[in-house]
Amino acid sequence: MNDLLSALATTLRAGGKTMATAESCTGGMIATACTSLAGSSLWFERGVVSYSNEAKIELLGVPTDLIKAHGAVSEPVALAMASGLLARAPVNFTVAVTGIAGPDGGSADKPVGTVWLALAGRSGVLRAWREQFGGDRTQVREATVISALQALLDQAQAELRP
Repeated sequence: MNDLLSALATTLRAGGKTMATAESCTGGMIATACTSLAGSSLWFERGVVSYSNEAKIELLGVPTDLIKAHGAVSEPVALAMASGLLARAPVNFTVAVTGIAGPDGGSADKPVGTVWLALAGRSGVLRAWREQFGGDRTQVREATVISALQALLDQAQAELRP
């Protein structure tokens, strides 16, 4: 984790880029990881913990109808979270996560460990992907943090390549 965070910080700083997080199932763990590094204020701008549907709607502008139609743990909602934060924050990249960390709350089509992540950026990038993590609640949340940070690093590096 430390190597991943250091690489992300170095890449964002080198490019003069900044980021923000929109978190549900991780409850701020991505923001906490980022701000654990000294100097993170140079590249980390804000984190929004939108644990409830109401918070997703009010803070990130996720349409109510989208949540009703697809559920909070879905590709459309993850994309809306990431793009909603990008519209509200003066940053280059946003990452959003919404999932079912457990131990309860899963279903046949969305079992415990299902997480949707989304990445948005000023360059026009907007993508989402589904992960199915194993383990207990802590392991699901930790794996989500790593996946989100790795995606941010990969995107930042791709955009900074000559």
